[in-house]
Amino acid sequence: MPTIDHRCAVLGKPIAHSLSPVLHNAAYRALGLEGWSYGRHEVGEEDLAPFLRSLDPTWAGLSLTMPLKRTIQPYGERCDRWSRELGISNTAVLDWDASDAAEGLPRIRLYNTDVAGIAMAYGEATRHDDPTRAGRGAVVIGNGNTATSAVAACTTIPGIDRITVAARHPGRNTALAGLAARGFGHADAYAEIGLDDTDALLAALGDAAFVVSTIPGHAGDAVADRLAGADGHTARIRPRGLLLDVVYDPRPTRLMEAWRAAGGQAIGGETMLLGQAIPQVLLMTGAWDGETAGGVPDAGTGPMAQAMRAALEEAL
Repeated sequence: MPTIDHRCAVLGKPIAHSLSPVLHNAAYRALGLEGWSYGRHEVGEEDLAPFLRSLDPTWAGLSLTMPLKRTIQPYGERCDRWSRELGISNTAVLDWDASDAAEGLPRIRLYNTDVAGIAMAYGEATRHDDPTRAGRGAVVIGNGNTATSAVAACTTIPGIDRITVAARHPGRNTALAGLAARGFGHADAYAEIGLDDTDALLAALGDAAFVVSTIPGHAGDAVADRLAGADGHTARIRPRGLLLDVVYDPRPTRLMEAWRAAGGQAIGGETMLLGQAIPQVLLMTGAWDGETAGGVPDAGTGPMAQAMRAALEEAL
């Protein structure tokens, strides 16, 4: 067994379900990185500071999931556009050569790869589609942290020019309207509706080029029920666009099944998980600085990405 001298892990609460170790360890094998190991640690908001203080210089990087993507902000430097603009980071790269001796912490560089992961999932799934088949709008279901990254991703996708957010509590995330306006260049590119407004929801879903459901677990089941007619089978709309449900357990979700039954294309959260993990690995291992022109190397097509995809499919 090689000596482990580079450690990384995903942090969050709960965390036992995370497939990030499968992806990252597969990447290390593909890259020939001996001595690298990636695990998982259950860390809540109140646990983050002591966890960071417990690290030693063998630690190279951290992935942040719920509820830590905002909690990590005071401890690090936002080093990419989306971390700076959204105040949400899912990636921390640890630099012990620039550590804070007083705090006993390394320099922590923060990145958001969720936005890239969502955009990559859309791009891969629609690569061979007729661009005129669907409308030009996007719908994001939910208005939490992942929804914020989804709205940001939609502003980067060619052909999409407006976003509707459907949430249980519209207006709760006041940053979304400004994010969409900046991304598209005009204020009328954004609308909000309540998840209980069935007519408005179905109209938005039916016209969308891209739908991202960011609500957890079985919360999307109610939306699935709205898609079916009174008999539970006949679809009430004919979707033209792509649905990404960020949930990957269960797989497929009821929402994905209902979308497909109505004639639409649906992909699960494993596609986003892979898309955000590829740049994470490259950032944590130092293979990419997050700024080099030309985008993320090996973005879904190279040997490392293929190894990660195969390991993920096997784990699922």
